[in-house]
Amino acid sequence: MKPDDQLPQVSLPGQAHVAYGPYDQTGMYVMHHALRRDLARFESAVRNTPVGDRSVWRGLSQRWDRFAEVLHHHHSVEDAAIWPLMLRRVDEAGDAAGRALLEAMEAEHEQVDPALAGCAAAFAAMAEHPCTDHRNALDVRVTAVRSVLLEHLAHEETEALPLLQRVMTPEDFAAAETAADKGYPTRLLPFILPWAMAEVPAPVVATVLRGQPGLGFVLRLLRRRFERREQKVFCHA
Repeated sequence: MKPDDQLPQVSLPGQAHVAYGPYDQTGMYVMHHALRRDLARFESAVRNTPVGDRSVWRGLSQRWDRFAEVLHHHHSVEDAAIWPLMLRRVDEAGDAAGRALLEAMEAEHEQVDPALAGCAAAFAAMAEHPCTDHRNALDVRVTAVRSVLLEHLAHEETEALPLLQRVMTPEDFAAAETAADKGYPTRLLPFILPWAMAEVPAPVVATVLRGQPGLGFVLRLLRRRFERREQKVFCHA
């Protein structure tokens, strides 16, 4: 239940916890929702796409690279612009448990990156030479990545985001938001906007777009093309 003096926060499918506090975490929760959605789609696609459907495997390989690139930038923003600000505050407060938690966040990021690279190599192998052995190896890797990342997202939502709400100053949060806005290459933005909003409930989309009518127009322009591509890539998911 939301405390009376705290901002409302969104709760999306799969979300492990709602961290109430003075700062709106909609952007973080929407990103986590998109990551969870993609992981489920990839796992289903790997298991259900016919081995011989080479064009779909090539599309899945390219789509995985895009997913991994977005996730890399998301984690880079956290490592460079969010956790350091929080570390400063927990150290000022002598909060050893807070420091240990933030160090765990960074360590979990380090586990994810090589797992993503292993999946990319397995997708590329399947696209180049579709066969049952390659598909089985890919299935193992995607399943493992999904498990690791879901555990990390739940840990972040249940412990790190509540800590953020407690220790960040308004100036810290503004700096983190600015860094997040600049944390993704411009060339990725036409993908990220419809990707992040896919399957998000309409009221949450409206919250994200509130006060940005131009962004809503851009989303409408990009969404149809994005959805066509998604249907083609995940046609067997």
